[in-house]
Amino acid sequence: MKLIGLAGWSGAGKTTLLTRLIPCLAARGIGVSTLKHAHHRFDVDTPGKDSWLHREAGARQVLVASEHRWALMTENRGAPEPGLRFLLSRLSPVDLVIVEGFKRDSHPKVEVFRVANGKPWIHPEDPHVAAVASDLPPPGALPWSPLDDTESVADLVQRFAVDLAAWQG
Repeated sequence: MKLIGLAGWSGAGKTTLLTRLIPCLAARGIGVSTLKHAHHRFDVDTPGKDSWLHREAGARQVLVASEHRWALMTENRGAPEPGLRFLLSRLSPVDLVIVEGFKRDSHPKVEVFRVANGKPWIHPEDPHVAAVASDLPPPGALPWSPLDDTESVADLVQRFAVDLAAWQG
């Protein structure tokens, strides 16, 4: 498996870009999984459903399955938030994992930047940013792709993804 991240401030367009990259990479024959960091308390379950009642009753894990998909929910119950390497180890093998968020971790990243967002660049402070996808060229010498050129961003993703087994994060 290979690993690359999309890092940027909220509102930069990471999710929009990612939803364009997945089918683009799939058309190139690359199987993609994603790992998304949530910055707030989130829930994938619905209050009142059986699985929600199981968790509320104290179950540490609840696995919900149907003919279309399955999902495993694990309650931290006071344990620290799991790290990126641990979470990656829970994914089934695939050609490429794209991480959205985890911008403070040490994996290689493509910075997603939008001028109108009014936030500072990340790459001057993060040596793990390998390239930039933005609506204007970044300061410095990093490889760059226009944010709306999905094929070009996909080229950067493929170029800078690292083998997960070799990653020292």
